[in-house]
Amino acid sequence: MTNIKRNFSRNVLIRLGLLGAVVAVAIALNWEFIYNFYFGDQLTVTGMIINSGIALLFFLGIARIADNLLRYAREEAWLAKFVRHMEEGGLKPTEGIPPYSIVFQRYATVMKISSQHAPVNHAALASMLVAAESTRTSFPKFISNILILTGVFGTIVSLSIALLGASALLESADDLGNMNLVIHGMATALSTTMTAIICYLFYGYFYLKLTDAQTYLLSGVEQATTVYLMPMLNHDPEGLVHQVGQLVMALRETARTMQTSQIDFAQAGEQLRDVIAQLRDSALMVTRDVGKIRRHLREGFRLPEAAE
Repeated sequence: MTNIKRNFSRNVLIRLGLLGAVVAVAIALNWEFIYNFYFGDQLTVTGMIINSGIALLFFLGIARIADNLLRYAREEAWLAKFVRHMEEGGLKPTEGIPPYSIVFQRYATVMKISSQHAPVNHAALASMLVAAESTRTSFPKFISNILILTGVFGTIVSLSIALLGASALLESADDLGNMNLVIHGMATALSTTMTAIICYLFYGYFYLKLTDAQTYLLSGVEQATTVYLMPMLNHDPEGLVHQVGQLVMALRETARTMQTSQIDFAQAGEQLRDVIAQLRDSALMVTRDVGKIRRHLREGFRLPEAAE
């Protein structure tokens, strides 16, 4: 497995923090306008209540998304460590990984099933993991579904207020307070709709990235199971035939290597025999040369023949 990256969720989390900081700075720079738009000259508290409800749902959902992204960032780091241990093969695969992590629980589950001599159903394990993780995103999904509806609800309530003011205006055309109520209802409808749309755009993007991070993590866990765990436990007939085939290929390669080594040894022996023969001939030549030198010395110095 080569496509496991440990920084996917962390990068999304950093992006969330940076974009949130930019929005906070923009609100701070335009605080006077925003305050007058939402809180200034309000005839009723309807707009403030609905906008506050939208903002509360938005911040609760963002907090849940950030919490899930932080957890997935840790899970990605533990998954990368597990893969590194499996590829190195020296340490225990779960060394340094907490028992509550997804990859640790997957490894423990597979080993437990294998110790009971039962076949490991990879598809069932993947389905259980998806079901368990889907519960962690149920609240952000709920917020994503109702956030835009809260804007529609605020529009309906505000238009109702405007209609009440219009009805009273028709009964008493001289009362300007009713006209202000109509304008207030229309303004509240626009403010609640705008608040819901802005929150939904921001929230919808990071909810989508949260589902991407979850999909990325779960696919990484399934890849690690397929690549590293299942080959260790594959005892079905097809797997055994494949393993026997690999063993035969390994034995054939070993026999070929041994045959090559034997030929090399034979050639080395022949070369060694030739070298020994050359050394023997050289030694005989040296012996004859030494005999000649001794004879010439004895003749030159008129020495008597040495006793044999």
